[in-house]
Amino acid sequence: MQDIKESILLKFLCYILIPIMIFVLAVSIINVSITSQYGEMKGPEEYIETEEFGREYLLTLIYKVQDINDDKEEQRIKPQNTNIFSHYDEIQDESYDQPVYYEVINYSNTMVSQYINYIIIDKENGNMFTNIRSNNYPEEINKLKAEKTNWCYQDGKITTNIDSINQESTKYMTSYTYSTDNLEGYEVYSNIDPSTLSYSNSLYVQQTVYNMFKGHENLPVYLIPLSAISIIIMIVYLIWATGHEKGKEGIQLNSIDKISYEVISFVIMFVIGMMMSFAIASIESQIPQKILISVFLLCYLIGYACLAVWVSTTIRRLKAKQFIRSFLTYKVCRWIKVTLEKIFRKVTDKQNTNRKITIIYWGFVAISIILACFLWSGIGFLILIAFWIWAYYKLLQYNKKLQKINEALRNIYEGNPNVKLNEEELEGTLKIMAKYINDIAGGFTNAIEQSLKSERLKTELITNVSHDIKTPLTSIINYVDLLKKEDINNAQIEQYIAVLDKKSQRLKKLIEDLVEASKVSSGNVKLNMEVINLKELLNQSMGEFEDKLEKKNLKIEMDLPNENVLIKADNRYLYRVIENVFSNISKYALEGSRVYIKLEKQKEEICLEFKNISKDKLNISAEELMQRFVRGDKSRYTEGSGLGLSIAKSLTELQDGKFKIDIDGDLFKVVIKWKKER
Repeated sequence: MQDIKESILLKFLCYILIPIMIFVLAVSIINVSITSQYGEMKGPEEYIETEEFGREYLLTLIYKVQDINDDKEEQRIKPQNTNIFSHYDEIQDESYDQPVYYEVINYSNTMVSQYINYIIIDKENGNMFTNIRSNNYPEEINKLKAEKTNWCYQDGKITTNIDSINQESTKYMTSYTYSTDNLEGYEVYSNIDPSTLSYSNSLYVQQTVYNMFKGHENLPVYLIPLSAISIIIMIVYLIWATGHEKGKEGIQLNSIDKISYEVISFVIMFVIGMMMSFAIASIESQIPQKILISVFLLCYLIGYACLAVWVSTTIRRLKAKQFIRSFLTYKVCRWIKVTLEKIFRKVTDKQNTNRKITIIYWGFVAISIILACFLWSGIGFLILIAFWIWAYYKLLQYNKKLQKINEALRNIYEGNPNVKLNEEELEGTLKIMAKYINDIAGGFTNAIEQSLKSERLKTELITNVSHDIKTPLTSIINYVDLLKKEDINNAQIEQYIAVLDKKSQRLKKLIEDLVEASKVSSGNVKLNMEVINLKELLNQSMGEFEDKLEKKNLKIEMDLPNENVLIKADNRYLYRVIENVFSNISKYALEGSRVYIKLEKQKEEICLEFKNISKDKLNISAEELMQRFVRGDKSRYTEGSGLGLSIAKSLTELQDGKFKIDIDGDLFKVVIKWKKER
């Protein structure tokens, strides 16, 4: 049962079969109606004698007379209107003494209106209305009266040779709409050519339906109940199965179900109405009969598809309990309700700033309106002016309190935590904000003090520990030097002494770097800022590292400007920055590669750039590499301490410079910038 409910194939078949069954049912009913009304469906001559034709014929002429009367009445109300008759143009005819109006728009929507030839004379003024082109209208009247299938009305009498609308037959058609009393005051002369009815789309449709069952007259009797039962069964199944999808729990909504119900209903009903109007209008339009059935089917299928979409989305919304919520009206009402609730909460919440603003604003509006009602007196006007001044003063006071809070926040943002707001001067939300700001400022002060204390303790610890280590280390180095001077004939011992010498020197360098890094990070460095020729300092550093770089077979490519490059910095510490970078290159650059050094003057800055290829894979970010004790070689077999770049960055920033590292694959780049010395 669950598989049947979720079957896409069954649903698809039902949606395909329902319009077919509805079509079969409709055609069968129409055929039964035609057969019961006309018996055997014959040609136009027999159709003229039917009551349906007579009713359509009479209705066409009555509508034309009524339209003429309506135009005459409008002319009486608006005599300046030059367009007297909306569907007629006045033409000249010397054979007739009064104005003649020729029909240019056939407004009648009856099935036979376009096949009737007529002349209508207004007895009140003699005006003639016709759809016949002629040079002699009195002669045309005589022709119409002489036609085989004519119908004339004169002085309340009908003369015709069409039995369906003779004087006696029209008695049975008498009603407010069809009564010949509507023709009083007019003479009507008309006829219809039976051969033209063969072009009638209405008659063509009836004949087509009749011919479909010709020779099977009893077939509709069986098709009507069978198709009706089939339609009911398929509709019930779709109602039961709609919304269920295979492998999914509950009712599934699609994108159409998310459109507001009024919108989707209006669009669908509009399309269905357009299709119905088009199908009905096409019956007596100029559409060729060969494509008329195709037009009907197209309108029918489009209308059915729209109706199927509308019904299915309605069912899904109902089953998912989203029907009411899918209305745009519901959403608007809900939005209004939520908005009013928010306003109410703002007004009633004493801790909400909007409460005071809302009360003050609407209070201001209400009092202003009340006072404005008394402006006829001078006192009322003065009271209104005073009230406006008071309201402006209160707003200024409120804004002044906000400015105090804003100033406190700005001080905290700029790093000044020594902020203290007087909470007693404020009230409501502002008082709560002041309390929070005071707590934040106090927390910042404590955090800064704790941070400074912690940093100071770390610096002292590093300094003390380094000092304590340096004392025994100095002894070790001295004794190693003494051992190196001894005449030892044991090669193994000499090797041990060499290892001790190398490691002790490395430990000494590490301690020195550690102490220096601690001093730099804590700002405990005294700078002697002076103007320095960076180009000269770079050449000097290059000369000192030339042996180390040649030992690694590193080729230096330098790009230096011809003129001197001046910056303001501490000569000793600036040299240390460049030295650390060269040291890093000599340790980690790929042997036999090139090292690029570029110094250039930019618009506002001096830029020094080092680039080299790393011998190890740099599976590390630039930020991580800048941290202390982090090294590019994870094996840590080189003599570096991992502090060189960190010290270089800190020293550069102490001298108002910028130190940046970029890593792109194995490409290692250091960019150092200073402000240009003017």
